[in-house]
Amino acid sequence: MYVHRGDEKLHTEYIDLGGVSPEECARALKKAGQIIRDGGLVAFPTETVYGLGADGMNEEACAHIYEAKGRPSDNPLILHIVDFEQVDEIAKDISEDARKIMETFWPGPLTVVLHKKDIVPDRTTGGLATVAVRMPSHEDARAFIRESGRIIAAPSANTSGKPSPTLGQHVYEDMNGRIPMILDGGAVGIGIESTIVDMTGDCPMILRPGFISRQDIEEVLGQAEVDPAITGRTMKKDVIARAPGMKYRHYAPKGQMILVEGEKEAVVATINQLSKEKEEEGCKVGIIATDETLTLYPDGIAITIGSREHPETVAANLYRVLRDMDEWGAEYIYSESFFQENMGDAIMNRMLKAAGYQVLEAGKE
Repeated sequence: MYVHRGDEKLHTEYIDLGGVSPEECARALKKAGQIIRDGGLVAFPTETVYGLGADGMNEEACAHIYEAKGRPSDNPLILHIVDFEQVDEIAKDISEDARKIMETFWPGPLTVVLHKKDIVPDRTTGGLATVAVRMPSHEDARAFIRESGRIIAAPSANTSGKPSPTLGQHVYEDMNGRIPMILDGGAVGIGIESTIVDMTGDCPMILRPGFISRQDIEEVLGQAEVDPAITGRTMKKDVIARAPGMKYRHYAPKGQMILVEGEKEAVVATINQLSKEKEEEGCKVGIIATDETLTLYPDGIAITIGSREHPETVAANLYRVLRDMDEWGAEYIYSESFFQENMGDAIMNRMLKAAGYQVLEAGKE
């Protein structure tokens, strides 16, 4: 029995791949592969976040992903592969630029949107005529995909809307009793989802920012644009979800989250004022600070998300910090903002969605 239905709970097997012998690890991967071939779901680590995998060519199996996550059915899934030859199995009319960008960044945190072949079920693509494909670099992910013998459809392994999982324990918190197996590969390296670039048009179009930046893509192809649907500081209405994460609120903690932007001193003063007011009302307040500002917040529960000088640390810690805020019961969360180029675009894309686009300019009423 590999399918969770309604209130019925599955037994979820939790395997720490780093804490077992090589022989036990091989047996776990073999069992995980069989679950996939039987139409079930397996959570597995990647270099970005943990994924919730199913046979991407099995329409019913992909439907189970939506059920387990509570995910809207028009939100497309990403297909995960391990060999370049697999691209031609599922996509057609692949441009030279598309092949060039795949050869440059694969394996790695880049998802490429291509014209799909009929073999790819509409359930997998959210009814779109395109398919999103990525080749992860994480060794456990690659071993799992190879063992399954399938092309794996996988969104992040969290309940829809919650912060994406960067630890196996995060997956267990959301998916225990919903899926038959979780493969724990330790903390992920990057911490935010892959960059998604649409290669079906005349110009590469970034549909979701990530570790691989617009500048990185431009260095390879000479040009790249960002879809207007993901720019700005307000939720766009009537957006067609051409890629995961474009349409719905995502990554959200339970508490009300507000981003505060402006000069450092004004941001700190504003957050301290808001925190003090809420604490005086008897509310639990969480503050998302940086290494550089952590000691400047005397009220609330302040936690550092990383260093501004090393934005990759902010990306790696983002979802863990949001989950920590939930664990601490923070009712209000005030966060410094990170509007800056390259990695900052990816970080703020997630933080804006987590905050429901609530942004406060420091020092203004």
